Amino acid sequence: MSGPVHAIAADVRSGRRSAAEVLEEHLGRIAEREGSVHAFNLVTADAARQRAEQLDRAVAAGGDPGPLAGVPVALKDLICTRGVPTTCSSRILEGWVPPYDATVVSRLAGAGAVFVGKANMDEFAMGSSTEHSAFGPTRNPHDLARVPGGSSGGSAAAVAAGFAAASLGSDTGGSIRQPAALCGVVGVKPTYGLVSRYGLVAFASSLDQIGPFATTVADAALVLDAIAGHDPRDSTSLPDERAAAGSRLGRGAQGLRVGVIAELAGAEGISADVAARVNEAAEALAAAGAKVEEVSVPSVVYGLSAYYMIAPAEASSNLARYDGVRYGLRKPGADITDMYVATRSAGFGPEVKRRIMLGTYALSAGYYDAYYGKAQKVRTLIIRDFEAAYRSYDVLLSPTSPTTAFELGAKTSDPLTMYLNDVCTIPSNLAGHPAASVPFGTGDDGLPVGVQVLAPALGEPVMFQVAEVLEAAAPSSGGAA
Repeated sequence: MSGPVHAIAADVRSGRRSAAEVLEEHLGRIAEREGSVHAFNLVTADAARQRAEQLDRAVAAGGDPGPLAGVPVALKDLICTRGVPTTCSSRILEGWVPPYDATVVSRLAGAGAVFVGKANMDEFAMGSSTEHSAFGPTRNPHDLARVPGGSSGGSAAAVAAGFAAASLGSDTGGSIRQPAALCGVVGVKPTYGLVSRYGLVAFASSLDQIGPFATTVADAALVLDAIAGHDPRDSTSLPDERAAAGSRLGRGAQGLRVGVIAELAGAEGISADVAARVNEAAEALAAAGAKVEEVSVPSVVYGLSAYYMIAPAEASSNLARYDGVRYGLRKPGADITDMYVATRSAGFGPEVKRRIMLGTYALSAGYYDAYYGKAQKVRTLIIRDFEAAYRSYDVLLSPTSPTTAFELGAKTSDPLTMYLNDVCTIPSNLAGHPAASVPFGTGDDGLPVGVQVLAPALGEPVMFQVAEVLEAAAPSSGGAA
């Protein structure tokens, strides 16, 4: 089922609608609701209007701007944009304007997209609710008293509210898929290395991956294909030998083998209504001709513990560069050590400080092998268990988030409770595999529920194939209020 991205691009490329007209519709929605949702740290309306006019001139001259012609796109505020501030929703980068574009920005621009703004997020992508932002929380468009998920909550909310037809987020432990589930949109974490990380401000470099949000599976596949591919500027970028993400759309589920992950379907904190939607999703795939069975992936139960050693350790290393010397915030001190302390104390929020301290401890002499080293061994076990499962199944199925969107402030005082929101999404990051969250009805509270489709490395085509079947079978639900 094609959505707004396909429709807008087709209309703009054919001249049926102008890119300027499409943009003004989206800017109108932003003007109407952004004050209450706060999806953006910055709306780039003037630059977007100039870009739309440029695209319209190209079409009028007989040119083809590309597969995303005139499509309004929001960018998570840790993706570098030349001449436009990139804050990571942190005070530490105050005043910093990147002198270059991230590779994904260049590729979207080359495909004809129009950038409407930089989306709010948990500071340095550390959080599951977009409440850990120096610029205030984002609210869920379906219920303004609830969170949109995180850390890419602004990107998810922008699509759910109709502020953008698509958006980009980053996913280190579920930061695309979990907010996609809570906001009722499609969110995709690609295979590690499929999308360039050049220009993505790093959180945990062995886990981070950029991916799309959209309202439909076909739209998400189109955006992913626009940003994917080898980049020599990213040392972890995969060779450009792959099938298009949407190459298997329209094929149905007949004959596919689907495994429902027992350890995640029954994980701690999975609410009854979410579990019921996952069961219904499995039944829908079986009705569509897939062979559906329960499968055990034993080591995923250790994913959360391993992640909260590996990710903070890498964050401790990556965030050491924010010292007040080269760019961003600087607070005066009696000497350079005082300046470091004053700058980092004022610039980082509580959650970022917590993770830096945890990571520094895990990497310290005498503890490295006991914590970070052991967590990496657990990561290897998870990879092996997934490999074993994929020898018998084409895709795996699980909940995306344990619950529907929770109320603002409900979990900020208890970090462990907040961390448990990512129990189902973290294993794919540790393995480097793709996974997508697809809206599948609502919970008992009427809020969106997401079902997660997991696939082996470079298994995006079959992942989207199954996601499309679920999308078509999903119980109907209302749009954002």
